[in-house]
Amino acid sequence: TTEMANQEEAEIQISELDLLSSMFPYEEEFAVTDQLALAELKHYVENESAEVPSSKVRFILNVKAEVPNASMVEFSMACALPFKYPTVLPELTVRSSLLSRSQQILLNSDLKTYLMQNFSGEPCMLSAREWVKDHAAAYIDKNLSSSSMTTSDARQLQITTFTRLWIYSHHIYNKQKRKNIIDWAKELSLSGFCMPGKPGVVCVEGLQSSCEEFWSRVRRLTWKRILIRHREDVSLEGGGHAEIQKQRKFPTLEEKCFDAHGARGNHMDLGQLYHYLEEKGCADIFQMYFGVEGH
Repeated sequence: TTEMANQEEAEIQISELDLLSSMFPYEEEFAVTDQLALAELKHYVENESAEVPSSKVRFILNVKAEVPNASMVEFSMACALPFKYPTVLPELTVRSSLLSRSQQILLNSDLKTYLMQNFSGEPCMLSAREWVKDHAAAYIDKNLSSSSMTTSDARQLQITTFTRLWIYSHHIYNKQKRKNIIDWAKELSLSGFCMPGKPGVVCVEGLQSSCEEFWSRVRRLTWKRILIRHREDVSLEGGGHAEIQKQRKFPTLEEKCFDAHGARGNHMDLGQLYHYLEEKGCADIFQMYFGVEGH
């Protein structure tokens, strides 16, 4: 039955993720970027939930490869496991600051071809990582003339992803952190809002690469607990400035304080947060954060 197949795929995903975390214990090598999706998947496998998980488990695998006449280069693999993985291929994007856009596209399409030819229906994250370790460096020197790029590659160049991250923190009080959040968002042209206090809520939206840069800076600060509660990605063909502006739900990034109460004036009025989200057309997010229907 599908139910059994789903269950089995989910179990394979979890054991593969366990394997990766035991092989690569350091966050700079392997980091799950969507803890909530992982928790949901485990919950599903432990038979506590018949509900199929709503989001893909996302993680980053960083690979260092040697480049002739240079030292080591780091390649970052952003991975997402569709719920049907390993029956379907994982979604992988390999990046490096040394790759040009066209080199990156060629590298990613060759990796996909390799996986399609060799791993139908089997877990393949380690093999993908090995392939990147052995082959990725060669793409840095590839001289790709525009003629060698097919039209589908050229079309891919035009696709931009707009992302909105909903970040949850146990608390945000620290003035410096609050300043960083606002300054970094400004620097990266992200809009959204930051609600300090306990809990702390940060929403940023804008270009996918800018959101990911923002998240990697924020999570390096010291937190009791911080995670991405939810993530929205929209692919924009063309992806010009106007299209990006159209996707935004927030004009700028500002700090929102909703009538703090509590001994330190730090517990925010969640009812007001709910109304604010509702105004912005994001009311459904409230439940993801607090596990209750807002009212």
